[in-house]
Amino acid sequence: MGTRQSRPRIVSDELSSLIEPLLPEPAPKLVEGRPRVPDRQALCGILFVLHTGIQWEYLPQELGFGSGTTCWRRLAAWNEAGVWDQLHLVLLRKLRAAKQLDWSRAVIDSSHVRAARRGPKSGPSPVDRARPGSKHHVVTDAQGIPLAVSLTGGNRNDITQLLPLLDKIPAVAGVVGRPRRRPDALLADRAYDHDKYRRLLWDRGIRPVIAERGVEHGSGLGIFRWERRDDIHEAFLGLATCLITHRHVQRLC
Repeated sequence: MGTRQSRPRIVSDELSSLIEPLLPEPAPKLVEGRPRVPDRQALCGILFVLHTGIQWEYLPQELGFGSGTTCWRRLAAWNEAGVWDQLHLVLLRKLRAAKQLDWSRAVIDSSHVRAARRGPKSGPSPVDRARPGSKHHVVTDAQGIPLAVSLTGGNRNDITQLLPLLDKIPAVAGVVGRPRRRPDALLADRAYDHDKYRRLLWDRGIRPVIAERGVEHGSGLGIFRWERRDDIHEAFLGLATCLITHRHVQRLC
């Protein structure tokens, strides 16, 4: 007699213990019905969709993660409550306490992804025949650990997001002294080549290391699966940022 295969455990006990205190209290049910899917199971369903790229409605029910609609709604609610930003800061504090954040330099870049339709954070792409698209903007520490990410329309120039993205880096505590949120230097490709922004970086105490136009360079942050709704796209982006940062935290153990 064969044994029943257990469902995949995507969320570890350690990660779950970090996320659960940050989750908002569920709204009271107005009518009796099915029991509420536990948050950890819903998070497993969210991660399953993120990792596999399947559509929400095709989330296998036999996994026990709840319906795709339930997981989708939970992701949107958690993103609206700022859960991923809070989790990211918790993880960054752990890394700084262990002296694993390298503030000697940071790197900023963006990547373009196609969208199925236009939304508040999508726009006609100048690199894709004006089809609707979005841009992921990210700044990392010297080791590639994400410090901040944002989502904009695909028609936004990279340089317009330089200062907003730097301002989005949270103040990271974890050691004695003031929290830190500024790198010593910022590396960027020629999309950020502008004397005005070099001066503004110097004013903030950040040394600009920006490639000049006409200089060959390599760039690009890879491909990220697009979503139809901007808020879900942004939620996946924030969640993915936390997962990448969490991998670095796991190395401390």
